[in-house]
Amino acid sequence: MKIYENIYLDENIQEPKYIQLYEALKSLIEERSIRPNDKMPTIRGLAKKLNVNTVTVVNAYKLLEQKGYIYTKVGSGTFVADKLNNNKINFFSENTFESSDEESQDNEKLINFSTLTPGKELFPVKDFKAVLDEVLERDGADAFTYIDAQGYKPLRKSVSDYLKECGIDSDFSNISIISGAQQGIDLVSKVLIEFNDSVVVESPTYTGAAAIFKNRGANIIEVSIREDGIDINELEEVLKKQNVKLIYVMPNFQNPTGITYSIDKKLALINLAQKYNAFILEDDFLTEINFNKKGVVPLKALDFCDRVIYIKSFSKIFMPGIRLAVLVSPFNISRNMILAKQNTDISSSGLLQRAFDLYIREGLWDKYIKDLNNIYQNRYKKMRDELIKIGDFSFEEPHGGIHFWVKSNLNPSILVYEAKKNGVLIAPGRAFYLDNRECEFFRISFAQVNENEIIKGIDKIREIFVK
Repeated sequence: MKIYENIYLDENIQEPKYIQLYEALKSLIEERSIRPNDKMPTIRGLAKKLNVNTVTVVNAYKLLEQKGYIYTKVGSGTFVADKLNNNKINFFSENTFESSDEESQDNEKLINFSTLTPGKELFPVKDFKAVLDEVLERDGADAFTYIDAQGYKPLRKSVSDYLKECGIDSDFSNISIISGAQQGIDLVSKVLIEFNDSVVVESPTYTGAAAIFKNRGANIIEVSIREDGIDINELEEVLKKQNVKLIYVMPNFQNPTGITYSIDKKLALINLAQKYNAFILEDDFLTEINFNKKGVVPLKALDFCDRVIYIKSFSKIFMPGIRLAVLVSPFNISRNMILAKQNTDISSSGLLQRAFDLYIREGLWDKYIKDLNNIYQNRYKKMRDELIKIGDFSFEEPHGGIHFWVKSNLNPSILVYEAKKNGVLIAPGRAFYLDNRECEFFRISFAQVNENEIIKGIDKIREIFVK
């Protein structure tokens, strides 16, 4: 504990003590005064040493864990993560590209092509208010009570019926309602991943998921993604050499590439998981946004060996603030998933679950998705046509989803910077690689912009090449 004796928390400044403690511990970790995998002091022990409330230490540790500096091993304590030695892993969250209402007001002149969140004008507020009112009229005070940790049973049945339409035949007893996809990834990590376990992710990928795996002390292995999905040969070479516990994928309209795996690639992936005794975590939030007459099939619908853990986010393409998603577990880990959920937050909002159940049962979800597809298809066509006009850009059409992955002849980091100066936000390709490498791509989304804004925004990008 000697190394912690020099930490000084100043009571005479406005900065909260837990932030001061976070900064002090962060410096010790970055300077290697505390080494990777060293055990951190107990909360009570450090609080006593520094003469502060335990809450101060708890909040500082939480912040360190969120930033990837430490990880917690159940039953053993808190340890320093090998953050600096892990190729300087770059953990962007999708929230990096989101903005609060206050920020939105400050940036109202910006055209936001960087976010995947629907614009507020698309939120079905009137319909959702109607089902909320109906739930309150029907259930009264019961609507505000705790519900089963696994989720509101009628909603799980409604979701089970809905998933059957997508090809996923799962009994409601294997379905859990969770507070967003991010929580689902966290729950899977808590159940499956131990320190030094290997986890495979696509490259490029959603690095927010990789951050969760890393916080569990996992060894993250990137595998390239091709035009029809993850590189199966490269993946098998990894599986031969490493004891991989989990393979994290987005098989339909992948973020950020927009690629949809072929059926052959999906089946090959499941076969490899069975052969090498690994689980697959399928992250799905865009399957419904499909502009091709031929539908796309979730990986879970092809899961003949019960190897796929399926997370389906509803809120990401609906109203993000309601934080609702579902998790379908293989039978042999289903009970552990339920217990992990119970230990995390008891249950997700009972009122919102009751309301969303009614929203599905009354056909409003299907109507919303149909309307959203019509709106997004028009935006998709407009953005595609405008991007084609810029000769320095090239891309593959995803035929669905809400974004394009565009290759640029101009360094995308420069492009992102210049675009922002011109009042346009786009997501740099490096944000989707764990080592923050430079790449020739950027992601551009039409989720939050109308057709006129698409024309205006891409005109502003075109001006960069004219300069």
